[in-house]
Amino acid sequence: MKIVSACNWRTLILLLACCCGGAAEGAHHYVFFNRERERISDALFIETKALEGAQLKYTWRELEPEKGAYDFSAVQHDLRFLKEKGKRLFVQLQDSSFDPAIINVPRYLLKDPRYHGGADKQYNIEGEEQHAVPGGWVARRWDPAVQERFHELLFALGKEFDGKIEGINLPETAVDFGESGRLFPKGFTPEVYRDAVITNMTVLKRAFPNSVAMQYANFMPGEWLPDNDRSYLRSVYRRARELNVGVGGPDLLPYKPAQMNHCYPLIRGCAGSVPTGIAVQWGNYESRNPKTGKQVTIAELLEFGGNYLRVNYIFWCAQEPYYSKRLIPLLRGKR
Repeated sequence: MKIVSACNWRTLILLLACCCGGAAEGAHHYVFFNRERERISDALFIETKALEGAQLKYTWRELEPEKGAYDFSAVQHDLRFLKEKGKRLFVQLQDSSFDPAIINVPRYLLKDPRYHGGADKQYNIEGEEQHAVPGGWVARRWDPAVQERFHELLFALGKEFDGKIEGINLPETAVDFGESGRLFPKGFTPEVYRDAVITNMTVLKRAFPNSVAMQYANFMPGEWLPDNDRSYLRSVYRRARELNVGVGGPDLLPYKPAQMNHCYPLIRGCAGSVPTGIAVQWGNYESRNPKTGKQVTIAELLEFGGNYLRVNYIFWCAQEPYYSKRLIPLLRGKR
């Protein structure tokens, strides 16, 4: 009889867990309810033990309605409720949007000229840049005046919630201002942006030394791997490891070429050294697995996130019917 090594036994156990409806070993499972925060009271969520908590989105605008005047009541309410139910809270702090009608930075940033508009348009670009159309907004993360205000928010949040929440993540690094420079906002260059991302996650870690501090880092402007590698994304991951800042991002799309060339190998390379996470976003359940040519299954998402990427956290989108009809039964161990 062939003797199976301990390593192979572990691999076998992990694969069986996926096939039989169990959770991948070592991964903490959270539901990303986005801004539908009232859904933390849903019985499906509360009664599923494998779901350790909720990842909820709070915007900069709602947390700082007036300059220096913070309103954390929504976070406090959700944290208190989850704690009573034996669940944990993971905060996503949002300063960007993918809707031209939504600006997620405080109004005072938009009105006071010292902040140079406070936020800038992102674009949807198909073909030539002259045909670009607005696709959302992002805070001027690279602007020192805006950064200063953002850092004050991080320290205020940390004073209130560090060690009480499971973690906090900054949204994805991907922004789209085109490549030629004609759509670049004032003061923006890829190099300045890279430095700003690193500065912001440095402050995030200082503000949250005890909770998980995580930067979603999926793509960076000014490069496209593997052919045009300017080391922007790699430098973010390298500095995150030095700072012990967690890394991850959207989306969980097994074997998708763009992610396989960018964030996936970097997330996988950080496994075991810093906290890592991956988010199942709206539409991910409907994507196709390039290896099978078929719609991806929950088990495949679980296997790729938990066993290939080896992340510590999987944040599951609550998109229906996949959430209640497929994810919950699998996490509860049903076939």
